[in-house]
Amino acid sequence: MRQSRVSTADRRRAEFERFVAESTEPLVRAAYLVVGDLAEAEDLVQECLIKVAKRWPRVRSMDHPRAYARRVLINLALDGSRRRVRNRGELELGDAVQDGRDEESARELAAIDSRSELQQALAMLTPRQRAVLVLRYFEDLSEADTAAALGCSIGTVKSTASRALVRLQSTFAAPITKESR
Repeated sequence: MRQSRVSTADRRRAEFERFVAESTEPLVRAAYLVVGDLAEAEDLVQECLIKVAKRWPRVRSMDHPRAYARRVLINLALDGSRRRVRNRGELELGDAVQDGRDEESARELAAIDSRSELQQALAMLTPRQRAVLVLRYFEDLSEADTAAALGCSIGTVKSTASRALVRLQSTFAAPITKESR
């Protein structure tokens, strides 16, 4: 009897470890696109995986455990977005005062890279708009799957995506000036 319990626990652990190995990279990518900071994205994924691990006996029997983990991740990102914005602002202010870097030069270099431009444009969106765009266009989820992941209606996904895309278009259409940097 004891032998079978140990082997069941070992099997569940191995399943969870395989899940983590297969899911970490896509979760980090999604989190990074939503929050715009790699360290923060990695922290969110760790927090997400802890929550999934606590519920693993139930999660492992789901049809799409990675979709469940993605939903947990997006909820964590959206729930903590105000706190992160405040903390990031405090850190940036501290960095600027502390080391006196030439921010204008750094921004000019960043503007050369189109990926950097996209990241900056995404950062101007609300957390929910970023989440919708990441799930729809980077994770390639349907409107229904995106709505399910965010716990909202398909209409909300459509309108949020539409507004976010218009905002992105206006960001890229606007000429880059010293004031907009």
